[in-house]
Amino acid sequence: MKVKTLVGNGILAALYIAVSMLIQPFGFTAVQFRVSEMFNHLVVFNKKYIYGMILGVFLTNLLFSPMKAYDLIFGVGHSFLSLLITIICCRYIKNIWVRMIVNTVVFTCMMWIIALELNLAFGLPFGFTWVTTAIGEFVVMAIGIPVMYALNKRVNFEKLV
Repeated sequence: MKVKTLVGNGILAALYIAVSMLIQPFGFTAVQFRVSEMFNHLVVFNKKYIYGMILGVFLTNLLFSPMKAYDLIFGVGHSFLSLLITIICCRYIKNIWVRMIVNTVVFTCMMWIIALELNLAFGLPFGFTWVTTAIGEFVVMAIGIPVMYALNKRVNFEKLV
């Protein structure tokens, strides 16, 4: 791994942790609005961002989650699988807007993993929790589309790592 990639992913992980810390109470409940999830869109620009995202999610769950063991397995697993699915889909999709929409749909649908986690940890109803966590994820990811697109115009995420 190049130093540039390592540093870029380290910065991404740190940003994910910092933003998650600011909204901590809203990132670990049955209705989640983890604003830092919009950074998931970075993999549509460059698949190398997967390292920083996974590290950021892992450290955020380790430091702030009230149910560390569950979140380290299910939360990190959710992010890894969703990012992997998005990376595979992006091989066949060239339009950046479509890539971000697909990424949003993937992350939203994959929230069943978090619903399962909350069901196992707290006994919350699976179906209802899937809907509430999916809505939160969809809102954050949908808002993230124009935000990340605009930032990319200034920063060019594709070439940062």
